[in-house]
Amino acid sequence: MDTDDILKAISHPVRRDILNWLKDPPGNFPGQTHPHEMGVCAGQIGARAALSQSTMSTHLAILQKAGLVSCRKLGQWSFFRRNEPVIRQFLGHMNDSL
Repeated sequence: MDTDDILKAISHPVRRDILNWLKDPPGNFPGQTHPHEMGVCAGQIGARAALSQSTMSTHLAILQKAGLVSCRKLGQWSFFRRNEPVIRQFLGHMNDSL
């Protein structure tokens, strides 16, 4: 876990929104046709955020680089899920450090 990468990733409000939305995929992305267990399609996340595909791809790449989300590819689609173990580790580290 790289604390600096995580802090950079969560410094942007859209990325914090994405992490929050991914806590409850069925509630936040009810229109997704694929099972939510796979994660949430990047297109669905982008539509909710009302951002272009390239901007959303950048945000998701930063979250993935920080280890906060994982990505599963299925054909042309990419599905994202929260990486709960990393998030818990980071929160524990912050609680212990501050």
